[in-house]
Amino acid sequence: MYDLAIIGGGPAGVAAGVYAARKRLKTIFIAEVIGGQSTDSPGIENWIGTKKISGLELARSLEKHLRAYASDVLELKIGERATKLEKSGGYFVIQTPKGSYEARAVLIATGGSRRKLTVPGADAFENKGLTYCASCDGPLFAGQDVVVVGGGNAGFESAAQLLAYCKSITLIHRNDNFDRADAATVEAVLAHPNMRVLKNVEPVEVKGDAFVSSIMVKNKTTGEVSEVPTAGIFVEIGMLPATGFTTGVVELDEFNRIKVDAKNQHTSMSGVWAAGDCTDELYHQNNIAAGDAVKALEDIYFWLKAAK
Repeated sequence: MYDLAIIGGGPAGVAAGVYAARKRLKTIFIAEVIGGQSTDSPGIENWIGTKKISGLELARSLEKHLRAYASDVLELKIGERATKLEKSGGYFVIQTPKGSYEARAVLIATGGSRRKLTVPGADAFENKGLTYCASCDGPLFAGQDVVVVGGGNAGFESAAQLLAYCKSITLIHRNDNFDRADAATVEAVLAHPNMRVLKNVEPVEVKGDAFVSSIMVKNKTTGEVSEVPTAGIFVEIGMLPATGFTTGVVELDEFNRIKVDAKNQHTSMSGVWAAGDCTDELYHQNNIAAGDAVKALEDIYFWLKAAK
């Protein structure tokens, strides 16, 4: 029986693992890989403590830090994926294809994946001008004209970041309204002179040579196809949280993200916390995920001590 099971190997999971080990909590750490979504990024410039680091370097750094604390209290199960979480009396059971583990408390930090743009050229130009992380890759496009695909909160938040250094931003939205974005954010972003919007259109092709040069869009009403020249395409069309194994244990929102209390990251189930991109946290970034996990660990520690 473990004090704690940490599920997930991104910045949130690793931060929690380090803190759990320092607090001498007997912990099982379950993750397919170490690193999270940012491993695909060629350059990350907002990870605090480093001016710039590649996604692969960040993953190696996270794993090195975690393994430095892997001792008698922190057991690593790298290469395993949680397939089911169950409540059994006063503890939890985590199933993986290789076995099952019991713990008094659980921290879920399984993240998710970006919904990919599935049009011709999108795969070919990924990391060659097409990206899924404005906070990671935005500075690479300073002084250039770029496109944001997606008119929800994530799309407008990315546009707001990009306005700080890009020459212009064109936001492509498939609907006529922005009912899935915060009204105040929409108003502030659209008021910027370097911002324009194409509504009721959808991408149909990404074009370029060595790097992206344009995106083709189709008007959903008229069927007209037009070309939008751009140096970069930032895709924000939704997240696919890795929460399927939690069904029936914790409360999920309409997008299958785990609902948490922002004060302590606690879920609807006593004894279960969650942090990072698998939650309904408003902002999704590496530093925020790590901070939320540390916040959760502080709460978990006191919860476990009080329960003894």
